[in-house]
Amino acid sequence: MTQAELFTSTQTQLVNDESGQLIYWPNWLDAIAADEYFAALVQTVAWSQPELFLYGRRVKTPRLVAWYGDPNAQYRYSGQTHQPLPWLPILAKLRDQLSADFAIPLNSVLLNYYRDGHDAMGWHSDDEPELGRDPNVLSLSLGAERYFDYRTKQGDKPKQRINLQPGSLLLMRAAFQQFWQHSVPRQLRVKTGRINLTFRYIQPSD
Repeated sequence: MTQAELFTSTQTQLVNDESGQLIYWPNWLDAIAADEYFAALVQTVAWSQPELFLYGRRVKTPRLVAWYGDPNAQYRYSGQTHQPLPWLPILAKLRDQLSADFAIPLNSVLLNYYRDGHDAMGWHSDDEPELGRDPNVLSLSLGAERYFDYRTKQGDKPKQRINLQPGSLLLMRAAFQQFWQHSVPRQLRVKTGRINLTFRYIQPSD
């Protein structure tokens, strides 16, 4: 898929105003490629389940995670500083394709593995200082379909929801992280896994 083809009628502009942009492509990867990537990543990624300090007690993150990137792409989220693992060839291939398609630099990827509908992600914004003021975040979905909810931080608009298909791509850019939050809610009827890859550019550490 060329860059020109990306910005065609196949895209859906979910948000496109002064509060940022949220753009959705339902079939950035075809079904066969999406299934192959999912199966390979389940087996090859160094998944972990870190603990968080929440409401005075330690709890395990309700999903598996992994952080890959360039050596200087350190990232602090959920109260922890994460050192990137070296790029796997499969992840570098996706990074290079996305970077070429969108003409933006990408030096890291956060992977979340939702093993079934019990795993989830709470409300948050990708607004850490390392990302800069108006980051580009490219979010690729593989595996089971899951809801993606988003709402304004001010609460001045109703919560919105989209069902993310396997092989679909979301682009969050401009001021989106300043004005919006997003989440992946629990869906207890979902019995199979989903992997989400969020590619981004971390401001290099000293």
